[in-house]
Amino acid sequence: MDRARVWQDLLDHTAPTFTRPAFRLFARIASGWILCPARRTIIGIIPTADPQRTCAHDAFHRFFRDAVWRSWQLWRQIALQIVGLCPESVPLALLVDDTIVHKTGPEVEDAGVFRDPIRSTSRNIVYAFGLNVVLLCVRLRLPVIPQPLALAVDLRIYRKGGPSHVALAADMVRQLAGWLPLHRFLLIGDGAYASLAKQDLPRTHVVSRLRRDAALFDLPPPRQPGQPGRPRKKGARLPSLARIAAQATPTKWTPVHVRLRNRMVPRQLFTRTVLWYQVTGPLPIRLVTVRDPSGHEHDDYFFTTDINARPADVAADYGDRWAIEVTFRDAKQLLGVHQPQSWRRGGPERTVMVGFWLHSAVWLWFLHTWDHNRAWPDRPWYTRKCSPSFADALTELRAVLWHERLSPASAASPDIAKLIRSLVASLARAG
Repeated sequence: MDRARVWQDLLDHTAPTFTRPAFRLFARIASGWILCPARRTIIGIIPTADPQRTCAHDAFHRFFRDAVWRSWQLWRQIALQIVGLCPESVPLALLVDDTIVHKTGPEVEDAGVFRDPIRSTSRNIVYAFGLNVVLLCVRLRLPVIPQPLALAVDLRIYRKGGPSHVALAADMVRQLAGWLPLHRFLLIGDGAYASLAKQDLPRTHVVSRLRRDAALFDLPPPRQPGQPGRPRKKGARLPSLARIAAQATPTKWTPVHVRLRNRMVPRQLFTRTVLWYQVTGPLPIRLVTVRDPSGHEHDDYFFTTDINARPADVAADYGDRWAIEVTFRDAKQLLGVHQPQSWRRGGPERTVMVGFWLHSAVWLWFLHTWDHNRAWPDRPWYTRKCSPSFADALTELRAVLWHERLSPASAASPDIAKLIRSLVASLARAG
């Protein structure tokens, strides 16, 4: 298999999104971003994107700031390829969350000051300047990679005074549902996105977390014949979540093993159908209380709009939400999505979008080209590592692209060929 050709084919699929000149720039930027050994500023990407200097450096800035292309077309192209890796018999699992992409400079378009959830604590709130990004990912579970993967398929920028995070997330789900009219969806988000349950999303069930002070109600009682007045919308007010769990008899708790972060852990589950009227409206939800039998962890409270869902699946699905946090970390630390310094018009949003698109593209290339039967390298410092990470996928792609660029020189002599192999191995791990 020509692995460099697979990468080029992946880029060629995006050609209808651009004009011909813009596509040539995009293909160079994509490979140059991957190969860049330093900060991924636009100026930093140019030496690896266009080593022969065939384009003016201003063209790379204009590509992000002013070029005519639509980001949704780029997302649609890669979303269809990612979905091709998922089984059609089960709902497509989606993950949604937001993060701050840090920026510098007082005049960055659409940037603002937001609470930084990573560095903030209950006692000390830290604010950061940057773009507030809402990301929608497809969760992949593959036999060859034990940990779940979160591959981005759409992105929105939250702007103060504009649509809320929930509204942006709902818009992305509706757009994806339009691209995939034959699929059903399972949308997983933290408690900030719980109100997506009442957004009437097409063919979509929601899994999220309940507030510990949530006001829950019983289902409305059946209407009696001849009863006057309008039908009741909710039943009696229920006690707090902690009281509901404390009142549950031992026979109502089910001992199971739940997959959490790629480990099977013992848990006890209690489930009940309730109404969370303030957040999800009249839609019945299935409350799932998850208890650590050892008592080391506090009870967790999740819900799903699929009242027929298995409680163990609800707990495991919410546990997979951590995969989108891994995506945020990898895209920031390994791809530098916050580093391109484009300030005006569509530039800031497009640079961030291309960075997250490349994260999905690298994983997609790796999954198509990786030899699943190949033994994982024996590394004494990672004695328990048995599957690849995004850093490994990125290193593999860098090695392939550098080898393609440098291979013509390697035919001169065996010594030069050996030197080229060592150089490629070093370059692949740089950056």
